[in-house]
Amino acid sequence: MSSRHYLAMAAIGMALLSGPSAAGVEPPSEPAGGEVQPGDQQTTLDDQSELAITVYNSDIALVRDVRNLQLVRGVGNLRFMDIAATVNPATVHFRSLTDPSRVRVLEQNYEYDLLEPDKLLRKYVGREVTLMRNRTDGGSTRQEEVKATLLSYNTAPVWKIGNEIVTGIGADHIRFPGLPNTLYSRPTLIWTVSNDGEARHRVEASYLASKLAWSADYVLTVARDDKAADLNGWVTLTNGSGTAFRDAKLQLVAGDLNRVRQQFGRMQSDAMEVRASAPPPMMEQEAFSDYHLYTMARKTTINHNQTKQVSLLEGTGVPVGKRYIVDGQYSYYRNQQRPGSPVKDPVQVYYQFKNEQKGGLGIPMPAGVLRVYQQDSKGGTHFVGEDRIAHTPKDETLNVKIGNAFDVVCERNQVDFEKIAGNVYEFEYEVTLRNHKATAIDVEVNEPLGGTWRMIRSSYEWTKTAAWAARFKVPVAADGTSVLKYRVRVTY
Repeated sequence: MSSRHYLAMAAIGMALLSGPSAAGVEPPSEPAGGEVQPGDQQTTLDDQSELAITVYNSDIALVRDVRNLQLVRGVGNLRFMDIAATVNPATVHFRSLTDPSRVRVLEQNYEYDLLEPDKLLRKYVGREVTLMRNRTDGGSTRQEEVKATLLSYNTAPVWKIGNEIVTGIGADHIRFPGLPNTLYSRPTLIWTVSNDGEARHRVEASYLASKLAWSADYVLTVARDDKAADLNGWVTLTNGSGTAFRDAKLQLVAGDLNRVRQQFGRMQSDAMEVRASAPPPMMEQEAFSDYHLYTMARKTTINHNQTKQVSLLEGTGVPVGKRYIVDGQYSYYRNQQRPGSPVKDPVQVYYQFKNEQKGGLGIPMPAGVLRVYQQDSKGGTHFVGEDRIAHTPKDETLNVKIGNAFDVVCERNQVDFEKIAGNVYEFEYEVTLRNHKATAIDVEVNEPLGGTWRMIRSSYEWTKTAAWAARFKVPVAADGTSVLKYRVRVTY
C-alpha cells in the first residue's frame, strides 16, 4: 500500500475516534430515516401554498406555514418536514383550515437527531457494514471490500472481521445497507393526527423559532451647510435558523416584548405617509398592540446563514440643526489633582432633527444605529460619526451625537467660594470657550447645581432646566473666545 493511501485511511480512522458511546443496537430490518413508514404520511415544501414570517427584534420569529395535503381517514402519523431547526416545540400550533373541527392532533414529537457520519456509525453498533479500502499493487489501484461488524464505539471503533477483533483499521469510505429510522436528514415534526373529515385539507402550522433577528440601520447624509440632510433607513435581517424561507411574506415587529426565559434541552429557545412625489414604500407600517408592525410590500426569500437588507424609509431635505454641548459634572467643582488649573471639558457635537412628515419622515423609527456622513469642499462624502437611537415615534425629536469638537475648547474653573451662613454658600464659576472654527457657533453649557439654589448673576442668558440644573446659551464668534461667569447661592 502506498504511503499516500495509508495516510488517507489513517485520517479517516482518526475521524471516528470522538463522541459519546453508542446507545444500543438497531434492529437489522429498520427502514431509512425520514422515509414514510406504513400508515405514515409526509409533507414537504412541495405542498406549501403560503409562508409568512414575523420577525421580532428580540431574536425570535413567528413562522406561519400553510400547506395543501391529503390526510388519511382515521388515525395516522404526519411528518411535517422542512421546518426551522431552532423551532421551540412548546409553541407549535397545528390546525386544518378546511375543516378544523374534524382534525385533531393526538400527539406531537419533534425529531432533531440529524443525520451525520459519526451518528450514523454509532447507530450501527452490532451490525455489519462494508469497509472500502484502496489497494495499490504494481502501480495500479483497486478497491477492496472488507465486511466488518462494529462491536463497540466508545473512544474508538472496535471491529470484528472474520474471526478476529480489530482496532485502528482505516477505510477510504464506509458503505451502510440503510439509514436508521431514528436519524433524520432535516428537522421534522411528527404528529399523530385523527381525521374524521375529508381527505383533502389545507393545514396551517405555526411556531416560534430562534436565531432569526432584525435590526434597523440609518444613514444621515448632511449637507455642507449643516442645515438639511437626506435620511435612509434599512432593515438588516439575519437568518441562522437552519432553514431557508422562500417566497415568504415578511413582517417585522418593533418594540420591547416581555418574554419568559426558559431552556429547552440544548436549544435556545397610522399608515406610512409619504410625499406625492415619493416612490411606493418598501415597508408599510401600522400600530399593532403597543408595538409597531412593518410589512414588506412584496414577498422575499431569506436563505439560511444570510444577511438581507430591505429599505425601510427615505427622507430628502430633512431640516437639521447642529448643537455644541458641554455637560458639567459635580466632580468639576474642585480640581484636586492640579489646584488652580482649569479643568477641560469635551465639547460634544450633535445633529438634531424631528421625525415629522413635513421633513419627509413621519413614521415610527425602530431602534438602531444611525451613521452620519457629510460632504467635503470637493464633493466627496465622508463618515463623521454614529450613535444609537431608541424607538422613536413620529413627531419626536432626535439628537444624534457624532463625537467631540476638534476646534472648540472648553475650560472650567471655580473662582470663588464663600460661606454666607451656617448652611448657606456662594459659588462662582468661570467657563471659557474658545472657537477656532471659521464660523460662529452657539454652545450650550449644562451645569449641575446642588441643594436649594438661586442664581445671583450670570454673564449670559440662562434657563432652569431641572430642579438641580441650569443651561446657559453662549455665542462664540469665529476664531473668538467667550467667557461664561455665573455666581449661585446654595442652601443645603
